[in-house]
Amino acid sequence: MVEGKINEIHGWAAKEVGIKVEPWSYTPRPLGPNDVEIKIEYSGICGSDLHTLKGEWGAPMLPAIVGHEIVGRVITKGEAVSTLAEGDIVGVGAQAYACLQKDCSPCSRDLDPHCPHKVATYTDKYADGAQSQGGYSEAVRVDANYVFKLPKALDPATAAPLMCAGTTVFAPMLRQGVKKGDRVGVIGIGGLGHLALQYARALGAEVYAISHSPRKRDTCLELGASHFVDSSDKEQTAGLARKLNFLFVTSNSRSNQYNEYLNWMDFEGKIVMLAAPVGQLTFSPFEFLLNEVAVTGSLIGGVNVLRKALEFAAEHNIRPVVETFPIEQVNEALQRMDDGKAHYRIVLTH
Repeated sequence: MVEGKINEIHGWAAKEVGIKVEPWSYTPRPLGPNDVEIKIEYSGICGSDLHTLKGEWGAPMLPAIVGHEIVGRVITKGEAVSTLAEGDIVGVGAQAYACLQKDCSPCSRDLDPHCPHKVATYTDKYADGAQSQGGYSEAVRVDANYVFKLPKALDPATAAPLMCAGTTVFAPMLRQGVKKGDRVGVIGIGGLGHLALQYARALGAEVYAISHSPRKRDTCLELGASHFVDSSDKEQTAGLARKLNFLFVTSNSRSNQYNEYLNWMDFEGKIVMLAAPVGQLTFSPFEFLLNEVAVTGSLIGGVNVLRKALEFAAEHNIRPVVETFPIEQVNEALQRMDDGKAHYRIVLTH
């Protein structure tokens, strides 16, 4: 373990828009009294990383070190940090800071990802003007509130995707009150979807895995799905009519696909959008009026939700299915992810 404060952090940064990163170093912002510095051992590749690198969500701040599924060890901390010790195995997700004040409306409702003062783990700005940099690097420095000690039951080598993907799917299940007996659909069985199956099953739901890839059937059933539906088979999808209480959409679905999803929902059902496809979605008001279905979205999980997601995963044996690449092969790993070939998440080893 490397000990002591790092004065210059070496990582892999994008210097222009595109799926390419290269070695780059930066001087981190000063270690504040409530900050923690982490020597990174594992970092997951998230779909958000690809969207950011390709400029699909707007022009990124460059140079940019992406990566917000981070696992490593605490190597130093500010004098006000009492909940963590040097050597602790910890994780960091998609957020590095929020005010967490009681008079902050989002923070007081466990919606700190919407805090007006929030700082994302990468390509965001702190109040002092410093740019946040992410996990494709040797170390990261973040507010202690957003550093989570990993439960001992979780393997650090595979836990990184829980920091974003796992929390992203679990957060709306908690907020929407998914419970035993609910009929829950998950469409898009990839990095988010394979974890959504496990969380929904552990909550007691009857789970429908929906995918255009029949080859995923056996894996979906092993991960906790009660049923597998081939979305390219009209006869199978017809059997979903008025079936679902919840549908969690983890794929980059288009408007015409959502039109079909509405028909799968029981009255007063909820479709929860977890992926962010490029472009606009278009709906007719009558689709909502006649079906009495709600379409909503969910960002990520805040402090309390992320902690619950990790504890729940440890308790119910929820485990990401990952492939590993050494950080030196990050560009190869990014291309594999962008090509849709990852099974089901990629973790970089440092």
